[in-house]
Amino acid sequence: METPVFEEIDPAIDCECPGCRHWRRVLPHSPAGRALAHPAAYRTLVVATAAASATVVSALGAGPAAALPAAAHAPHRPGVPADSAFADSADPARDEPGTPQGPRSPLYGATGRPAAPPAGAELAGITRTEIIDRAKTWVAAKVPYSLTAYWSDGYRQDCSGFVSMAWKLPANEWTGSLGTVADRITKEELQPGDILLFHNASDPEKGSHVVIFGGWTDGTRTAYTAYEQTPPHTRKLDTPYAYWSNSAKYLPYRYKGVVADQAGKAGTVPDAPDAAAGPASHGVAGYPGRGMFRPGADNVYVTRLGRQLVKKGFGAHYTKGPGPRWSEADRLGVQAFQRAQGWRGGAADGFPGPETWRRLFS
Repeated sequence: METPVFEEIDPAIDCECPGCRHWRRVLPHSPAGRALAHPAAYRTLVVATAAASATVVSALGAGPAAALPAAAHAPHRPGVPADSAFADSADPARDEPGTPQGPRSPLYGATGRPAAPPAGAELAGITRTEIIDRAKTWVAAKVPYSLTAYWSDGYRQDCSGFVSMAWKLPANEWTGSLGTVADRITKEELQPGDILLFHNASDPEKGSHVVIFGGWTDGTRTAYTAYEQTPPHTRKLDTPYAYWSNSAKYLPYRYKGVVADQAGKAGTVPDAPDAAAGPASHGVAGYPGRGMFRPGADNVYVTRLGRQLVKKGFGAHYTKGPGPRWSEADRLGVQAFQRAQGWRGGAADGFPGPETWRRLFS
């Protein structure tokens, strides 16, 4: 009988499935400096004999690895190199512009099979609240950044795959195609669920990136909350406008399928509140609470407030009629009204509290 032949199989050293992570921690490297093989096919024993042509294949080392849980993402696509490993950093700016992206691709199911969108599929309607809630699911799960892996929901784990997921698109778009399902807007029009997009057409893998706008951090509009997929995993972070790097190249866009939340649907807006006009907060009829009057807000109470400011003679800052989107004109009008009450400092910040609302509508 001839001497058995052992064939080693090199692993993908950056595979992030639970099995690979486990064995990288507990097993030493080979003397030749090569990493040990993937636990699912750790070593293949090929026994060849001169008398028979039968081949016996035996997989060894299946004990501890078999007890590990399955990965939460779909498998890497065949024939595509695995991603490079990224190290975490305390400096958010260090992660950019090293955020390359994959091309436009279909969704992938749990079995790894592509699922192309049906021909002529229309964009699904989605509210801003739904967009942010979907983005938060990846933040909570700390989905690892990857160009080739697909999360359990079928979306590619890079920046544009993240936006495709949050917008509930029928396919994985990339920075070069996201603009086809969105409209250009201005900085002043940005609302939660919109995006800031930088597509470097001359060299797409250099600097191209996209983040989801989550709302301004204060009235100065110099910083905002960003939801983004970037190495090492999805994050939510207060970010300078428009971004840490290549700031001037980031452009605001709004998804064409976005629809108004329940509170922002069109309808008749009365000029003055009463018990039926809306909720009462702090014992003040019609006052909906401070949360309705903040950067990024879009609701009927902002319209109602603006109309009352005009009626009371404090609408000089409006260049056009009051609308449902909270704007600097609304804040300045409220601030002028507050100062007319003799208030100063923080009491005249331009954001209506219950007493401002009560006096304005009295």
